[in-house]
Amino acid sequence: MTTRKEGVARRGLLTAAGASGLLAAAPRASAKPGGSAGAPRLFTPPEAVVETRSGKVRGAVRDGVFIWKGMPYGRETGGAARFLPPQPMAGWSGVRPTLSYGPACPQVARAGWRSDENAFIYDWDDGYPGEDCLRLNVWSPGVTGPARPVMVWLHGGGYEAGSAQELPAYDGERLAGRGGVVVVSVNHRLGPFGFLDLSGFGDARYATSGNAGMLDLVAALQWVRGNIAAFGGDPGNVTIFGQSGGGAKVSNLMGMPLAKGLFHKAIVESGSLLKIAEPAQSHRLAAAVLKRLDLAPGDLGKLKDVPAEALARAGEAAKQDMPKDPPGGINLIWQPVVDSAAIPVQPWGSGAPAISAEVPLLVGTNLNEYSPSLGNPGYEDMDETRAKGIAAVAAGASARTWAAYRAAHPRAKPVEVLSILVSSQFRAPAVVQAQQKAAAGGARAWLYRFDYNPVTVLDGRVRAFHCAEMAYAFDNVDRCLNSTGGTAEAHALAAKMSGAWLAFAHRGDPNHPGLPHWPAVGAGATPNMLFDKACRVVEDPDKSERATLGTA
Repeated sequence: MTTRKEGVARRGLLTAAGASGLLAAAPRASAKPGGSAGAPRLFTPPEAVVETRSGKVRGAVRDGVFIWKGMPYGRETGGAARFLPPQPMAGWSGVRPTLSYGPACPQVARAGWRSDENAFIYDWDDGYPGEDCLRLNVWSPGVTGPARPVMVWLHGGGYEAGSAQELPAYDGERLAGRGGVVVVSVNHRLGPFGFLDLSGFGDARYATSGNAGMLDLVAALQWVRGNIAAFGGDPGNVTIFGQSGGGAKVSNLMGMPLAKGLFHKAIVESGSLLKIAEPAQSHRLAAAVLKRLDLAPGDLGKLKDVPAEALARAGEAAKQDMPKDPPGGINLIWQPVVDSAAIPVQPWGSGAPAISAEVPLLVGTNLNEYSPSLGNPGYEDMDETRAKGIAAVAAGASARTWAAYRAAHPRAKPVEVLSILVSSQFRAPAVVQAQQKAAAGGARAWLYRFDYNPVTVLDGRVRAFHCAEMAYAFDNVDRCLNSTGGTAEAHALAAKMSGAWLAFAHRGDPNHPGLPHWPAVGAGATPNMLFDKACRVVEDPDKSERATLGTA
């Protein structure tokens, strides 16, 4: 009978990085029930009971990887605790089962379900809502042996949606089992639960309510520092990484004094949102929420009694009362705020934040963050005039900008040019972030672009869409068949990309034998690793196009 390991090798999933030890799992505690032949793939042995500072938790072992889900890192945030800083979890007696994901922060229903193709590609799992949402999940190769690097994942969804389980790519089993790392993923407060800035209404309790969701992430990192050694992790070697809104959270943590020293490396995927709200903006949004709830500023005490569903709906409706920003950038309504306390200044307002000068940065985007023909197959055949018009509205693109992108991609369809051009809203600030980090001195920065299109899915219209790279960075091609196709080509790319993420977590440098040499960004040089069927390094591949946007 073919063993699982032999099957993996035959599919070509063992990368050249494995030869350097980066993808070889660290020694594990024996978890086989009696060592008998035909042992189950999943079981709950005594070794999966771990003692945290709050009490004992029971996990499971699946295919040799220890897994704990839904562990609380803070107390419930509902009722009188709403909008307040997170509080440490109270202790418990006995052994707490932590075998399934915990609640996600309440949020409005996902609009993406209305598109069959988008629902197919993303394959969402929205879980269940609840204000007892300060939960995290851990995947570990073992609880004994040398301490392993820790990778803490922050989910996307802007600052108002999502969870640590919403996408199949987020599962940490493959990274932990093959990469010798401990993977942690985190739920926290979102939207009005995490970013409702009530500080302008005179109640001192809410001085940091506009950043409660970010303070949750600080609390999660503090939990990691205090507990992860029991799960086989090294609290002195922590990488934070996230995509889209999760990448923005990583960027903010790099500038938060309270987070200093809690992590040592950072990865930002399609999330270089380098500006957060100023108080005038966040106070206006808070006033709009109160109005939607028919509450006056003097009624803050009544907020604890508002049903969670009603607060989520009011937070969504209040966005309509905010001024519309001009096109050309990613403008979020719900977001953290400069509050003089939790986030005292714009984290990237004057370049890379000095407090994280010694934190290496890996940053990048996808070629087709905006993929208009997903869910709209007719867009494949749109004419040039219509594509230019959409670009002008969505990205504020001038005729000169369109011409530059068209010239750079002469054989592309209008929909493809449109996709790449509008995606510059993600791409341009990522380049700026990498360049700012390099200019600051200290730890280095590396820049990538994910270009791969799995042409076997949806007639090649999937392209390198927003979120696509995560299946490859997590080495979860098979968990994400709807978007990857599960081909040998996709597996080979996943081996290279996950190898880079793992190398970065181990050593602070994404280079490994499976990739061509990848130089860091430096003075006058902006090399990019292009992840595709054939990975290659190209110097600033879209500089001339970005110049027409004034962002080169």
